[in-house]
This record gives sequence, structure tokens and C-alpha cells, in this order.
Amino acid sequence: MAKRRDFNVFSLSFLDIMSCGFGAVILIYIIINHATETTSQEINTQLLAEIKRYEEQVKDAQENLIVLKNTAEEKEDEIVTTEEMAVRLIETIKALEAELALLLEDGASQNESIEDLKSELKDLELEAANLEGAVSADETVGTALRTVVGEGDRQYLTGMKVGGQHILILLDASASMLDNTIVNVIRRRNLSEEEKLASPKWQRAVATVEWITANMPKDANFQLFTFNADTQPAIEGTESDWLKATERADTDGVIESISETVPTGGTSLHNAFALARNLEPQPDNIFLIVDSLPTMGVEAPRRSVIESRDRVELFSRSLELLPNASPVNVILFPMEGDPVAAPSYWKLAQVTGGSFLSPPEDWP
Repeated sequence: MAKRRDFNVFSLSFLDIMSCGFGAVILIYIIINHATETTSQEINTQLLAEIKRYEEQVKDAQENLIVLKNTAEEKEDEIVTTEEMAVRLIETIKALEAELALLLEDGASQNESIEDLKSELKDLELEAANLEGAVSADETVGTALRTVVGEGDRQYLTGMKVGGQHILILLDASASMLDNTIVNVIRRRNLSEEEKLASPKWQRAVATVEWITANMPKDANFQLFTFNADTQPAIEGTESDWLKATERADTDGVIESISETVPTGGTSLHNAFALARNLEPQPDNIFLIVDSLPTMGVEAPRRSVIESRDRVELFSRSLELLPNASPVNVILFPMEGDPVAAPSYWKLAQVTGGSFLSPPEDWP
């Protein structure tokens, strides 16, 4: 019978197994620890980058905060300055209101003083109108060459520029310039010449010519044609000549001539524009003083009554005779029964680069 061998747990094989196990454990520990350190280093790098980015944002925010604080301080200074200005303005307004109240209390005496001053001013204007004098050659354009006597406190902004080196004035001297209504025109046609010359409408036209000649440039040349069925210069024999604004004989002669001209006959723009076109050199500024559309062309109409559309056609045809590139400034004294005149003459002024004025009865 075989002999039984005793079992020993600490045999060589068992020790080998245990050593292998411990080695495996140590190897796993080393691998896990190295991976943990690598991951930690990567996480730390990302965190450091995030921290740096946040630090930069904080720095930018601090700089912006400083700028905003400075801006706020400037705005506060502006607000304080504005409040001070508002206080000063309020004080000024109160002072003006107090002064106005005092002026209103003294209103009666002030009105009397103003009336006295007006009377004195009118006397001075009349006295100045009778004085003869010369105007210095170096004065600027726009100073009056003649004295226009009137109410010293009445002035109007016309928008008309009385400029140019060759100024032509075309004055309507037809029978319609006797009055604004057809009935009164018919009535005044039967009056004496002295009464026709004294017609308020015709006197306004003469005063308008005086206003234009008084405001012409001193170195300008000018001419005035009156037109009805025919066209003629104010000074006889000068239809091809230019007059001088600085010559008192020329300006006075023109005013005296139209003051003695009696409005009569029909209205032809054809003849007026044709004569203006023959001037040499051509006018560079035209003033047309008129009250209605033309009633005839070159020749008298065959019919005694002319319709509105025919007058518009005559007006359109007459424009073909206008001097080239000459602005036309229209001064219209509206006539009863001719509603198309105002838009027609306004369009003429706009197309030629001139201006249009339909003045009140107390102008100029």
C-alpha cells in the first residue's frame, strides 16, 4: 500500500501564484495612477486657460467701467451747466415779462410818440425827396438811386432781385390799367385825361416803376417800353438805345413820361417782346408790369369780344418772341374776369428763372 503524502499550503507553487497576483496588483495600480495624473494635467491646463480668459474679461470690464464713470461724470457736469443756463433763461424771461408789462402800461404814450415819429419821418422824407445830390460811385448795389416817398414804416419782402447790367421794364399801358373791374374800366374810359392819369391802379403802376428804378445797380443800363396795341419807349427816339441809371435826366425823364401817359387801347405782348428782342445787347433782366393776358397779337382782332382760350393762345405765341435767356420778373395787378392770368404769368416767371409778385394795393 502506497504511502500518503502530507498537504502543505506554503508549497513553491502557491508562493509563485501569490507573487504573480501581487505583481499584477502593483502593475494595475501603476497604470491607473499614471492615467489619473495625465487626466489631471489636461484638466488643470483647461482650467488655467479658462481662468486666464475670465481674468481678461474682468480686466476689460474694469476698463469699460472706468470709461463709463468718466462719461457719467461729464454728463453730470453737462446737466449742471444746462440747469444753470435754464435758470438764467428763466430769469431773463421774467425780466422781459416785467419790462413788457411796463411797456404795456405806457402803451398810450408810446403810441402817441410813434405817431409823432411817423409824422416827423414823413416830413423828413418829403424834404429829402426835394434835395438834389449825387451818389458815390463806390457804394454797393441795391442803394436807392432815387427817393421813393411813402410811409416810412412800410416795407415788403418781394423776393425780386433788381440786378443786371441791362434791365428792361415793360409797362402795360392798355385801358385795363385804369381799374381792377371791367365796369369801372368802361366808366373811366369816358373821363378826362387828367382823371384817367389819376386812376389809383395807374398810379400804382407808375409808383412800381419808381421803386424799380430806385433800386437798380448804379452801373446798370435800363430801358422802359410802354405797350398797349403798340409798343414805344418812354423817352421818344430811344427804342434802340440803353439809358443809364446814373443819369438823372434818364431816370427822371422816364418817370415824367409815364406819368403823362394815358392808358388806352388793347394789350399786345407780341409787339413788346419783339421790340425787346431787337435790343443790343440783349436784356439780362426783364420786369413785366401787367394786369391780364393779351387781347390781341401783332394786329387788332377781327371780333370785339375775345374768349379766355384765345387770350391764352395769344400769350403762348408771344413767348416765342421773348429775348433769349432773359429772366422775366412779373408784377401782376390782377384784373377781374381773367382768372387764367395769374397761373400763366407765374409759369412764365418760373420757366425763365424770374420771380412772380402780385402785390397788395398799398405796394410799393
